[in-house]
Amino acid sequence: MSKNPKPKKKAPAARRAVPADAKTGYAVPEMPKAGEFAKARIAIVATRWNVEIVDALVAGARACLKAWGVADKRVDFHRAPGAYEVPLAAKLLLDSGYDGVVALGAVIRGDTPHFDYVAGECARGLLDVQLATGKPVGFGVLTVNTVAQAVERSGPGETNKGYEAAAAMLEMLRLRKELA
Repeated sequence: MSKNPKPKKKAPAARRAVPADAKTGYAVPEMPKAGEFAKARIAIVATRWNVEIVDALVAGARACLKAWGVADKRVDFHRAPGAYEVPLAAKLLLDSGYDGVVALGAVIRGDTPHFDYVAGECARGLLDVQLATGKPVGFGVLTVNTVAQAVERSGPGETNKGYEAAAAMLEMLRLRKELA
């Protein structure tokens, strides 16, 4: 009796080792054309809580807006009492004529369920504002477990979540204009 040899399995293609908890990357959007956002009127709304972290997010958002060609005189800054109030502030700003809003804050988990209510309602409220107005809101409200996580996400550079929120808002503003 002859035995049929088992077919050999192909060796898997070589893969780059990626840690299980690693993000897989971000496709950077096309940089703006000269003057693309020159006429955009943008509002930044930031919370009064965790002010050192939030101010670092504001600096990141301002750096992005400048890098993308939005003149400082076309950017207005407003404060909201807290993250729970940010959606209404964003809605009022968009209804008053702004083209987009960058919403910034830092909700840090504590010992009570307060975090769950505030973080979730802020996120949902900002989504509702976008859908109701048809205008973009960049979501830069940190929802983190520790102060260290908030500090890490508000450092200088393009990985600052304020910078990322402003870039996302501008990218959606671009899409809105393309589809108009």
